[in-house]
Formats: sequence, structure tokens, C-alpha cells
Amino acid sequence: MQVAVVTFDGFNELDSFVASALINRCRKDGLEAFITTPTPVVTSMNGVEVSGQRPMEFVTEADVVLIGSGVKTRDVVADDRLISRLPLDPSRQLIGAQCSGALVLARLGLLESMPACTDMKSRPFVEACGVTVLDAPFHAEGNIATAGGCLASQYLATWVITRTLGEDAARGVLGYVAPVGESQETVERALRAVHTGEAALR
Repeated sequence: MQVAVVTFDGFNELDSFVASALINRCRKDGLEAFITTPTPVVTSMNGVEVSGQRPMEFVTEADVVLIGSGVKTRDVVADDRLISRLPLDPSRQLIGAQCSGALVLARLGLLESMPACTDMKSRPFVEACGVTVLDAPFHAEGNIATAGGCLASQYLATWVITRTLGEDAARGVLGYVAPVGESQETVERALRAVHTGEAALR
């Protein structure tokens, strides 16, 4: 199973790297994430240059697609050519968005009547798309999920791992990366956020 972590120029490092790093701890179980970029090299919001591991066209074959956020997301959604390179299919793919990545899902028409999570700065722009923004870190309906707040990227990764490999796999990953002495607390918080986000509005 392959995960495309879509990473645009001006990206937020926490969004792309935390999610991909957590997911890649499941390589031995057949789940692997790749930084997927529209150009060979993208530069983060803090000036870090990163070479993409996969081109944008990889999103069509990926089993999971996560849309990261960044300081140029509004430019992304205004670029028809760039948006056309994201032919996502929620009937066969898990699709998630982090913070301003919700704008991309809205632009692609994937949110429809579904509410979303995003960060405080992106909230008014997401709402301007006619999307209800929740005061929550994570929300999922079916195969689509959104997370709000940089560190909520761990919840997006937890959702992906849980949906593809099961809760035990997610517990193993989270327990390993958790701060020493806070393993159980970290694991339970992440799983609670995901379960709550999936159960909301049922």
C-alpha cells in the first residue's frame, strides 16, 4: 500500500514530515509513504529545500493521498493546471488533508456537505468555500478526513495506519515515538481523536 504525501512549494514541514515519518514506520507491514511534489524540488515555508520522492502523477496510483498545507495553498487552488493534476477518487482511495489542505479538497469538490478541520489562519478561507469548519483536531467521513493544527498530523497518520493495518499497528507506531513516560497517554489521545472524529455527526 502506497501513500502520496502531496507537498507543495511553501509547505509546512510538520505536516508533510510528521505524517510520512509515522506512516513509514509501517514499511515492514507493507505501508509506505512518499513525499509527492509538483516539481522536482520544493521549498518549505522556512526555506528547507526538499527533493520529491514521487512526481504528482503518483497520486493516481496511490492507495492513500494526504494533502499537506503551506503558505501558498491559496495559490495552489487558484492554479487550474495544478489542480487538474490531482484526479483523486474517494471510492478507492483514502484521502486526507492537513490544515489549509482542506482548501484543496474543497476546490476538488470532495467535501460537498462534509464539515472539515483546519487551522485558525485558514479557517476563514475554508468557510468562504461554503464548508463548515469544526472546532476539532480531526474529522472523517468514509474515505475522507481532515485535520486541523500542525501537530494534528499525527492524527491523520493514525487514521491512515488504523484504516489500512488496524489499531494495533497504530498503537505500536505511536507508542514508539511518544515522549518517554507518556506512551500510553499519547497513544490513547491519538486514537481517541480519530475515533471521536469518525463518530461525530453519525
